[in-house]
Amino acid sequence: MNIQKNKLRIALAILVIGTGLFSSCGESKKDKEEQDQTVQQENALDTPTVVLVPVKKGKLTSQITVPGELQPYQQVDLYAKIPAYVKSLLVDIGSQVHTGQLLATLEAPEINSQLEEAKSRISQNKAIYFADKATYDRLVNTAKTPGTISPNDIEQAAAKKSSDSANVEAARSQYKEVEANLAYLQIRAPFDGVVTVRNINPGTYVSPASGAGGTPIFVVEDHKRLRLVISVPEDYTGGLKDKDKVTFTIKELQGRQYTANVVRLAGALDEKLRSERLEMDVYNTDNSLLPNMYADVNVPLPARDSAIIVPKTAVVTSTERVFVIQIVNGRAKWVDVQRGLQSGDVTEIYGKLNPGDEVVKSATEEIRDGSPIKRSTAQQADSTGKKDSGSGADAEGKVKSGPNGDTTAKKPAKK
Repeated sequence: MNIQKNKLRIALAILVIGTGLFSSCGESKKDKEEQDQTVQQENALDTPTVVLVPVKKGKLTSQITVPGELQPYQQVDLYAKIPAYVKSLLVDIGSQVHTGQLLATLEAPEINSQLEEAKSRISQNKAIYFADKATYDRLVNTAKTPGTISPNDIEQAAAKKSSDSANVEAARSQYKEVEANLAYLQIRAPFDGVVTVRNINPGTYVSPASGAGGTPIFVVEDHKRLRLVISVPEDYTGGLKDKDKVTFTIKELQGRQYTANVVRLAGALDEKLRSERLEMDVYNTDNSLLPNMYADVNVPLPARDSAIIVPKTAVVTSTERVFVIQIVNGRAKWVDVQRGLQSGDVTEIYGKLNPGDEVVKSATEEIRDGSPIKRSTAQQADSTGKKDSGSGADAEGKVKSGPNGDTTAKKPAKK
């Protein structure tokens, strides 16, 4: 009886020990799996999976739309040169005028009096000159007899004659000055154009001081040819040149598109706007365009040779720098770049990159410089599929001939 009890105790002890060992082994294996999974998750966080794109060279064409303004090719504000009253008006707002055409006449009675005074002064100085000249001639003739006239008297007479001659010329100049003022009483058009402003009526008093207040008598503008003026931002000024063609539209004239050529470039940036002024000549033959209209101008930006092109998402702009993330030996490397032209989803960049280098397609600052990078599994499979030339099928799914292509015809089964 005791022997059976001992055997039973021994069996129970063995069963308990075995169960403990089995349980211990199971927990150890489970813990190990959990640890491995945790390590994999941490590695996945530390090693982000990204899609890479190769850097390539190419030409990128683009265009920008900037606001523009149509201005008269020529514009002049006409003012009075001398104080006068308006005598007559020969044109009005909207009148077509030609070069030299009389627009208005002024009257200033005192000008006629000044002219007569200047004319009388000429006659007076001439009379004095002729009298002194006669005196000088008599002295010279008398001096032929030795000892009759002293040389000093002859010299004084000659100087008096020269002074009187100069006074005659001065009087003539004064007369011409007054006579020229008469021409200012006639207001004429300086070029072919249209009268757009008239600020006078018959009897209005005008004077040179009115010009200081910014109120001209007339404003004449040339509408047959207009200037299209735009300001191109600093980033886009390098590729523009003379004779480049631009297109523009006017909001008020829907459905019509106009073209013009760049004819004038400022060659310098406006210090306030940081942009360059460009002008295009627009021939307004049908008078459909009006000065001071606003236009939307499409400026083509020419392609630049040997430009590096990448997706826009590959360029990261931070508060400190602009960079792309290049992959070198499986690690991220921040490469500083400068942006160029942009078109669609791609952009030009300039930096220390060579064609064939791989950069992260969707780059962010979270991918730190020097951190390990893992290529996307889908991209690896796609890359492997492209490299595997012996898959037995081409891009169209047709069977290829070759060592890896199945070109062996199957024998028909025997009936």
